[in-house]
Amino acid sequence: MSPDDKTDGLHLEEISIALSGRMLLSLNAIVRTGEILTVMGPSGSGKSALLAFLGGFLDPAFTAGGRLSIDGIDLTGMPAQKRGAGMLFQDPLLFPHLSVGGNLLFGLSADIRQKDERRRLALQALEDVDLSGFFDRDPATLSGGQRARVALQRMMLSAPRYLLLDEPFSKLDADLRQQIRALVFDRAKSAGLPVVLVTHDEADAEAAGGTIVTIGGRQDR
Repeated sequence: MSPDDKTDGLHLEEISIALSGRMLLSLNAIVRTGEILTVMGPSGSGKSALLAFLGGFLDPAFTAGGRLSIDGIDLTGMPAQKRGAGMLFQDPLLFPHLSVGGNLLFGLSADIRQKDERRRLALQALEDVDLSGFFDRDPATLSGGQRARVALQRMMLSAPRYLLLDEPFSKLDADLRQQIRALVFDRAKSAGLPVVLVTHDEADAEAAGGTIVTIGGRQDR
C-alpha cells in the first residue's frame, strides 16, 4: 500500500464465469489506482456478468469462481452494499421522483448527518460539472449529457473504493460521448480509483489508456 494509504489496487485473481456449463471468461488482473482496465467483447461474452460479479450482484444462473480484493480485503463474499463499488450504466438511472439535488443527496453517506453540509456537498458537485442552479430541477427536464453528469456526481459523492463502468457512453451521440467519457475518466483518475470498463467500442478502450482484455469469440451472441 502506498504511504498516503490510498488503495493498492483492485486484484482480480483467477476470476472465472460460466453459464450453463459454458465458460464465458477467465481473468487475472490488477487495476492500480487511477488505472482503467478495459474488457472488450461482443454481446453475450460475459462483460456485464463480470461487472455484476465484481459488484456483488451476479445472477445465480451463472457459476463464478476466483477472488476479488482491495487493500488486502477479500470482497468476494461481501454483499454488494458493503463492497464500495461505484457503478455507471448505459442509462443514468436517476430517480424520477427526486429532484436533481435529491438524487445527489441520495448518493451521500448517511454518516454525513448535517443537512447544511449535505446540501453544500451536493451544490459543490453540481458546480464542478457546470450545473450550478440545477439542484431543484426535475431530472426529466435534463438533456442526455446533463443526466450523465448528475449520475457521475451521484456516484462520486458515495465515496466509492473502485468504479465499474458498463458501457455508460453507448447511448450518447459522438460529440457528447467524447465529452462525457473524458469527464468520467478524468474524475476517476483524479480520485485515484481503480476502474473496470466493459465496452465493445474501440474508441472507449483507446481513450481509457490502460490495459485491454478481449473476451468472447464469434460463437458469442
